[in-house]
Amino acid sequence: MDSWNRIRNRVRDAAPALEASDASPEFTATAVIIGLCIGCLLCFTNLYFGLQTGWISMMSLQSALIGYLISRMLPLPLTPQQIIVVQTTAVATGTMPLAAGFVGILPALGLLDETRDGVGPLNLSWIATIAWSCSIAFFGVFLSPPLRKQVIIEEQLAFPSGTATAQLISVLHDMPPPDTTVRRRAGYSPIDDNESIQAPSTIRPDSPSGYSAIPTSSEIDAPRTLKEREDIRQTGWRALGYSFLASSAMTLAAYFFPVIFAVPLFGTYLAKNWLWTFTPSLSYVGQGVIMGFPTTLSMNLGMLVGWAVLSPLANLNGWAPGPVGDMTTGSRGWILWVSLAIMCADSLVSLIPVVVDYLSAYTRPNASHAKEMEHETETEDRLVPTRWVLWGLGITIPLGVLLVWIVFGAEGIKPWATFLAFIFGMLLSVLGVRALGETDLNPVGGLGKLAQLLFAYLQPSSVVASIVAGGVAEAGAQQAGDLMQDLKTGHLCGASPRAQFYGQLIGSSVSIVVTTGVWEMYKRAYPIPGTTFPAPSAWVWLGLARLLRDGSLPEKSQLFMAVFALIFAVSAALKTYAGRRQHPYAKYIPSGIAFAIGFLNTPSFSLARLVGGLTEYLYYRRRKDSGDITLVIIASGFVLGEGVVSIVTLLLRTYGVGAASCWGCSSGMCAGCLA
Repeated sequence: MDSWNRIRNRVRDAAPALEASDASPEFTATAVIIGLCIGCLLCFTNLYFGLQTGWISMMSLQSALIGYLISRMLPLPLTPQQIIVVQTTAVATGTMPLAAGFVGILPALGLLDETRDGVGPLNLSWIATIAWSCSIAFFGVFLSPPLRKQVIIEEQLAFPSGTATAQLISVLHDMPPPDTTVRRRAGYSPIDDNESIQAPSTIRPDSPSGYSAIPTSSEIDAPRTLKEREDIRQTGWRALGYSFLASSAMTLAAYFFPVIFAVPLFGTYLAKNWLWTFTPSLSYVGQGVIMGFPTTLSMNLGMLVGWAVLSPLANLNGWAPGPVGDMTTGSRGWILWVSLAIMCADSLVSLIPVVVDYLSAYTRPNASHAKEMEHETETEDRLVPTRWVLWGLGITIPLGVLLVWIVFGAEGIKPWATFLAFIFGMLLSVLGVRALGETDLNPVGGLGKLAQLLFAYLQPSSVVASIVAGGVAEAGAQQAGDLMQDLKTGHLCGASPRAQFYGQLIGSSVSIVVTTGVWEMYKRAYPIPGTTFPAPSAWVWLGLARLLRDGSLPEKSQLFMAVFALIFAVSAALKTYAGRRQHPYAKYIPSGIAFAIGFLNTPSFSLARLVGGLTEYLYYRRRKDSGDITLVIIASGFVLGEGVVSIVTLLLRTYGVGAASCWGCSSGMCAGCLA
């Protein structure tokens, strides 16, 4: 303990609480292989859930948990710094479905209509999909090192999710909690050293991003006995194993008897005519636990307004006369526009203080002095050299421009326009990372929409250019933000930034092949977008591209878009103001992002997540133990179970094995009946 106290005192001003041992290498084959295995599981689950609901999970905390549990089975358990390499590699592998646009951009291109858009559906071949993924897979990775120096080392932004993961790792390894003292810029109050930062795991919609709030502990500061450590390991494995098996069994049963996931809880009339069903999926319950009660509450408020008020209003008044579920003429497509207005208003207002802070940092009289301050505690051999960053960007950007030109041709997006998209993406990455560091919210979807706005002016007649340019800009901001959370964890736990950088590159490289392979299987087995995988984010991308080109909107939607945009602009301003001043009620101000996602998804998904959110709230309220991670482990097993078994059901679908029975599906709305 004395040695740890000396370390903490020596580096307290620079933030890290732990240092890696020079005798213990961090970047090892074991750590990378474990990280890739976990990352592939996350990749499967993220593609599956992203195509269903538009949300994916970074799951950095879950990666660290599973990596720790696996590590304890090895003859020589991994060190905390090696666990961070596991986590970083897993996150880089698992988030490719969003970074490369598999849950939004690619399905949107497949929805193009030659009569309306001037070009038919673009369904990329597998080699073209790999080329597209390669064009943007490494852009954000090379942006991370210079951004780390600015926002983590110099400004010491909070990055609550990364900090919470570091706290968990310190608890699991019997280490003193990391020093989370944060020196904020002018106008901010410091986070107290004993304050527990909440938000360990991230669940993001493909459009903007939302983050969870699961309690973690920074209270345990004494070593546990060998028996206590063994009890934690055994309990963790049992919780993860049983929850994984339960979710897997339920998912497989729902494949053969689809009504299990389409329960007409509110009656067959509402189920058939207004899409009000309930999906008792354990994975969605688990996601609700990870997201936390405030976020799931915001989502369900949006669901009630969108599906119980606006959808009937649009349909009964003839503004959306088609079938309710039709994205073109039905009320589901009509309320999508209101959702888009909420997302854009919330994202843009949330970015305003970040931009103001960024500009003011260079206009204050002492700005030059502040920029000269150096708080780096790592040695040069553990950092990513600047020349690597310059060479990396110098290669990846021209290569990305070339690959995009090869895939889409000059008729899709001009090479000069793609180059500008990369440059614009670099600027937006700075804003996204700063927003993430301050608020734990990375509004990547909103940033992508900003890129679409720019290219509506630069290449106004091309829907393809708008979508692709937005995807390029979003990829950089999303990757840089995700990796910055991992770098914050590594900084607090004394992990080598260079070792994490290697893990990021390897994870992204492997994920290109894995994600493309699974994507091709999904395309062959299911129509995308379709009943089973509606890909709601694709309609958002395509809808905005069409709007910016020809300005047409469904009847009366303009009025509701303006009203809701104004409401959530005010809401975002209040939430940002309260959050920056640490007001306890800030988390209960409705999140515009989560509210809008309640519009995009049918009620069944939101209701199941509310069950998880309520479970999380009641569990921690009764136990009063912020260090208890059992519920987090169970939720992780639920999510991973359905995601992994989705590959099994995908293979069954590919080989022609369908539902065993549609018994009980009187509403006719279950996936088995409509596939």
